Amino acid sequence: MKKILHISKYYYPYYGGIEDVAHTIIKELKPYYEQRIICFNHERGTIFNINGTDVLRIGTCCNISSQPVSLKYRHLLKQTIDTFQPDYIHLHLPNPLVATYLLTLNLHGAKIVSHWHADILGQKSFYKLYKPFEREILKKSYKIIATSEPYMNSSEAIKPYIDKTLILPNTIDEKKLHLFKGEEEEINKIKEKFNHKKIVFFVGRHVPYKGIDYLIESEKFIKEDCIILIGGTGEQSANLKEMAKDHPRVKFIGRLSNNEVKYYLHAADIFAFPSINRSEAFGVALAEALYCGLPAVSFKIEGSGTMWVNQNNKTGLVVENKNVEEFGKAISTLLGNENLRIQMSEAAKDWARQNFLPNQILPTIKKVYI
Repeated sequence: MKKILHISKYYYPYYGGIEDVAHTIIKELKPYYEQRIICFNHERGTIFNINGTDVLRIGTCCNISSQPVSLKYRHLLKQTIDTFQPDYIHLHLPNPLVATYLLTLNLHGAKIVSHWHADILGQKSFYKLYKPFEREILKKSYKIIATSEPYMNSSEAIKPYIDKTLILPNTIDEKKLHLFKGEEEEINKIKEKFNHKKIVFFVGRHVPYKGIDYLIESEKFIKEDCIILIGGTGEQSANLKEMAKDHPRVKFIGRLSNNEVKYYLHAADIFAFPSINRSEAFGVALAEALYCGLPAVSFKIEGSGTMWVNQNNKTGLVVENKNVEEFGKAISTLLGNENLRIQMSEAAKDWARQNFLPNQILPTIKKVYI
């Protein structure tokens, strides 16, 4: 049985789009390959076994420009490669520090598979220094995985390597979103808590590219009675809460567990996805919302897969980028037209089941490891 070493910035049960993708791929490949995972640690502890697969979590000393830093990482990565002797190294990018480490190590013939989740668009000074290493890791990669055709075609970094690039849409974990007996009560509690008002729901990290400030500003253009619930935390949380003081219908509900995310997705009426640039390459949270039957409102982002995930006038509405008035009016349109909302809800569920389930990508994943 061939071996794969997966390198993700973090890993399950850490909640994040890239981490969910890594977890799904590992589960799908489990019957066919021996696998291990190495990642940075988001909680105490070092070695874990998750669903029968060993996970090595490495503690960090700091975080610089969204990059976790560890003084032990290179040594432990080398040790893992030397002892595990993988046939493939599946590297989820961006992860600049680890990509650079890989270039300095003896891989013992392991083939690098670079999973390209997003270009580095911010930190321009840092990126200027890192770019030669990025180019080298892509050049050395046996295969490159892009999450959508629009993103592949618009990425200047991977454009020179399209001949070895495969399209592998991100997937969602159905089990994570499935409602079990008795959980309807949790959904009803949420509805009761907010007086059975229509719910516009957002969940994600509170960072600039997520565009949460545009969602807050759009509130004044929503004519229908509703509540806007913002889940998650991040570097912008304090500023966003201060900003929301002028928008009484906006409520922050903090970091949510996987189960809590599921309950809110099933309790809500509309999913707000206000990301504003190509740092949002796909939108796993968006795909999850569609799967749960939530019509979505999102911004137009040229060259991003989000415009493929949320199909305008089919699974939701896509409006001009950063136009808060259009965003608010789109939410208002869906809240005020129940027939349209139901129609888009059914289309969203169908679209998600046709495109974002793990069994649909298994044939493509297997093409990577031949």
